Amino acid sequence: MNDLDQLVQAAQADFALAEAPADLENAKARYLGKAGRLTELLKGLATLTPEEKKTRGADINGAKQRVEAALNTRRQALADAELASQLKAESLDVTLPGRKRGVGSMHPITRTMERIEAIFGSMGFDVADGPEIETDWYSFTALNNPENHPARSMQDTFYVDMKDAEGRWLNLRPHTSPMQVRYARAHAQKYAGQAHMPDIRVIVPGRTYRVDSDATHSPMFHQVEGLWVGENVSFKDLKSMYLDFIQAFFETTDLKLRFRPSYFPFTEPSAEIDIMFERGPLTGRWLEVSGSGQVHPQVIRNMGLDPERYIGFAFGSGIDRLAMLRYGVNDLRLYFEGDLRFLSQFK
Repeated sequence: MNDLDQLVQAAQADFALAEAPADLENAKARYLGKAGRLTELLKGLATLTPEEKKTRGADINGAKQRVEAALNTRRQALADAELASQLKAESLDVTLPGRKRGVGSMHPITRTMERIEAIFGSMGFDVADGPEIETDWYSFTALNNPENHPARSMQDTFYVDMKDAEGRWLNLRPHTSPMQVRYARAHAQKYAGQAHMPDIRVIVPGRTYRVDSDATHSPMFHQVEGLWVGENVSFKDLKSMYLDFIQAFFETTDLKLRFRPSYFPFTEPSAEIDIMFERGPLTGRWLEVSGSGQVHPQVIRNMGLDPERYIGFAFGSGIDRLAMLRYGVNDLRLYFEGDLRFLSQFK
């Protein structure tokens, strides 16, 4: 037996003794590393004649291949042993019942929106939907908010870097009021030239956008705006209609309604609507739930109607806030974080 056969046998014996991958790598270094025995033999070829190099080099390379084969065999054996140990430790109990696919449910905001639509639908209101990317004219000017008007400061926020075909800037709508004007204009055109036009009664629920972010505000939020315009519509209709809505929404008559004077460019006079529960955890606190008012004559004109003949009111309520009051949620951000622990409560 020559020296190379002895070296191969020594390597095979060392590899067989390795009980872990780290031990095997240490054994490998003794034979195939930079200072390993086979590496040293290859370096020694430099002192031999060309004929000796050819013969000796072939023998060393053959021994090296045998050592590498033994190394790979032991590596695979250690890997198989590790897998077997893992499978034994993590055995699968096939007698366990299977895991069921989770059942989803409507988001609480969607549930609230559908509830609002159903209540107003029972009162004879249409439900309209419109573009979330609106023109500056519909978002502000048509609602008696001309350029540089100070009332724009809280809403004049998210703009899109492009204009429509008429050269008007586009923005993410800060409220759903633009659809009130769109709907009223379409309604006026439909009945143009007729002696009588049916009252305009519509609500517009949907997403809106403003630069706000805290426990009670979000950059994206949901709003429902309502409009009732006719030849003989008064604040009395607004008060009775909204009281009916809020009682139906909260399923209680144990609450009070209060109208507080306010200011909105698109209504005159304007009022904030507050409610107070007479029972429950919110008893004794006035809570703001909506803005409202008689539609401004200029807005009536922008709807394509004669303000001397037609009158009406508009209101806007935060759907997210109504949902918070109904479900007892104290942080608006919970609705948008996607936490299943929170959302699963509404199944």
